[in-house]
Amino acid sequence: MIHYDPHKWLDHFFDIKGSLVREISVRVAVCVAWAGAVAYAHTRHIDISIPPSIHGLVGTALGLLLVFRTNASYDRFWEGRKLWGGMVNETRNLVRSAGVFLAGDRVLLHRVARWTAIFPYAAMNALRGAKGLGPLADGAPDEVVNAQHPALAVAAKVTECLNEARSKGLISDIVFTSIDQNVQLLVGYLGGCERIRKTPLPFAYVVHLRRALFIYCLTVPFALVQQTGWVTVLETLLISYVFFGIEEIGVEIEGPFGHDDNDLPLEDICETIHKNLYALAGIDHQDQEALPEGL
Repeated sequence: MIHYDPHKWLDHFFDIKGSLVREISVRVAVCVAWAGAVAYAHTRHIDISIPPSIHGLVGTALGLLLVFRTNASYDRFWEGRKLWGGMVNETRNLVRSAGVFLAGDRVLLHRVARWTAIFPYAAMNALRGAKGLGPLADGAPDEVVNAQHPALAVAAKVTECLNEARSKGLISDIVFTSIDQNVQLLVGYLGGCERIRKTPLPFAYVVHLRRALFIYCLTVPFALVQQTGWVTVLETLLISYVFFGIEEIGVEIEGPFGHDDNDLPLEDICETIHKNLYALAGIDHQDQEALPEGL
């Protein structure tokens, strides 16, 4: 994710990175070249113009389609951010509670904190279709690393640690159920993220929008050339840039868990969780070096 100051216009006005100019440049160039050909034909006294009222009506419908597309994509983006915000809160609550009830067993507390800190990294990799448990997983057992769903295996390890604490008499059944509820919520947040990732916008809607958008931008010179002549090229550049840009923004943000410039900063969120949990559990630098044997 690109961080910026929304109050400063000129600082990012001419930025290319993250603005999707590269992604839409070919489509815009095709429309502009086509507009140039239409304007040239008009100068040769070939009557190829069409009534502009037709494009006015179609443009209104197309604008509504683009608004719906962008809103639907942003809803997915914001829902993903809320789910990861919930993940931050639940990991903190889990280790905060564990720090109180497992204060008598420092080793077990550190295991709970570390497995909980590994969970967001494992969830991030799962959402990106990657393997691994992240930078905190040195010494993790093979059954977790090679599990069918490593993030769920990590959640099971957290519950296993809590069950060990219950067996040692450090926590009661009620406390175990209360703390494990945080683990269940973490799994639920991951499931919500997977729902977003695996359920794209309906195919028919996306295809129809793109067809209508491309046809509109290719035919708009015919509606303008009678009145504006060669200026039609510039007008087509503006219209195609705006319309294709809006559609591409929807594409960019509808899957917020990837590596794109406008995706969620999952690495930063995972690092924040890691630092918060280790601080809550009182894990210092020396403790971190000894943690692989504590898994």
